[in-house]
Amino acid sequence: MLLDLSVNRFSDSIPSTIGALENVIRLSLARNAIQGSIPESLSYLLSLEFLDLSHNNLSGSIPKSLEALKFLKYFNVSFNDLRGEIPSDGPFQNFNPESFISNAALCGASRFHVKSCETVAEHRLKHKRNIRIIFVVLGTATVLSAMAFGFLFFRYRKKDIVSSRRNFSSLMSKPRFSYNELFQATDGWNNRNLLGLGSFGSVYKGTFRDGIVLAIKVFNLELEMAFESFDAECEMLSNFRHRNLTKVITCCSNADFKAIVLEYMPNGSLENWLYSQNHFLDATQRLTIMIDVAYALHYLHHGHSTPMVHCDLKPSNILLSQDMVAHLCDFGISKLLSQESSFTYTQTLATCGYVAPEYGSEGLVSTRCDVYSYGIVLMEVFTRKKPNDEMFGENLSLKSWILDSLPNAIVQVIDANLIRPDKSSFSQELNCISAIMEVAMKCSRDSPRDRSTMGDVLEELKKIKLLLSALDRED
Repeated sequence: MLLDLSVNRFSDSIPSTIGALENVIRLSLARNAIQGSIPESLSYLLSLEFLDLSHNNLSGSIPKSLEALKFLKYFNVSFNDLRGEIPSDGPFQNFNPESFISNAALCGASRFHVKSCETVAEHRLKHKRNIRIIFVVLGTATVLSAMAFGFLFFRYRKKDIVSSRRNFSSLMSKPRFSYNELFQATDGWNNRNLLGLGSFGSVYKGTFRDGIVLAIKVFNLELEMAFESFDAECEMLSNFRHRNLTKVITCCSNADFKAIVLEYMPNGSLENWLYSQNHFLDATQRLTIMIDVAYALHYLHHGHSTPMVHCDLKPSNILLSQDMVAHLCDFGISKLLSQESSFTYTQTLATCGYVAPEYGSEGLVSTRCDVYSYGIVLMEVFTRKKPNDEMFGENLSLKSWILDSLPNAIVQVIDANLIRPDKSSFSQELNCISAIMEVAMKCSRDSPRDRSTMGDVLEELKKIKLLLSALDRED
């Protein structure tokens, strides 16, 4: 029996009598407003294979008795108010961290990306330490109160020291924006503030009362994959921070509305800079941007205990800051790999032309999929030709077109505006771009095991940049 009661605005608790549904195989109560605890009686549903309780207001702990559900293959309690230890035996040995994100205070095994649980001895030690701290605090309270009074008196006497300029710290301290705040910041989701359309929603420019400008990604909840996309991007908020990743300020979620508030990138996307008549990037600028992207991917693949695969690398997902620093964005279809496996399987949702062969045909995802896409983007950046350009078809691809030109005819395929033939360093710059295309070819080999790693790519591209920069100084 299949029972799907998701998105029904239920607000009561789950009745203990639910355990009488002995023949249910699939049960979903997701995206309601259900309160109370998870009933122990769910462990009576011995045939259960699928249980989704995500996006509710459930509290308390996850019953350890659920370990008895030996046929349970899917389990999700993300976006609730649960606390306590995550069971670790039975089917829980196979669940990934995404099943538990955005809860109050869950603890357990490191593979779930939560803090470890306190032992009894640790709890007692912490209790004794807290008692000592209380006495110390009481002893200094009077002094601190006097200091605070003096500070406030001095602050309000000096009226001219308050600056009207704000920074992100005031916003970062806010855990949530209300729908009304976002509505006002975008002038009622006005089209003049629309920055772009994505696979799962729209991105708006939002100007808040204190003058701060942020980007607001609003998810179209009518789309089947929008909820999963929102969850994936919120996972980024919880676990990943890097200079070349778009900074997520906060996630906003209720039954009818989901949005992510992001750092605003005033220079737009790399795609816009490549194909707009109003912009131009020289060879060094293009290489610098792609080195930034390589740093981002290297961090995702190797800078965390659990690797992440972006799965949809393309110029429109590379944003540029005021200082032209590249930031990777849009993690809606990204995948976390388990510590035990270097690959996973998934539905192919990435953009045609940038997809690795094994991802497109088999749904096989690994970090080498991102490396392949990176190679294709690297080719596009220096040729200004999209991989799905109309000139390419069954017998000719962007990759084969460039490969046929290497090493001596590269000038025939690169962006015609990239290097001036009258420059004294023309041949040396051409050699540098040939070397960059060689790196791209290593990234986009058909066999995943034959592709470079992002660490290898970084080392090679940084050496080429040194040569290009030296040629720029000579001119």
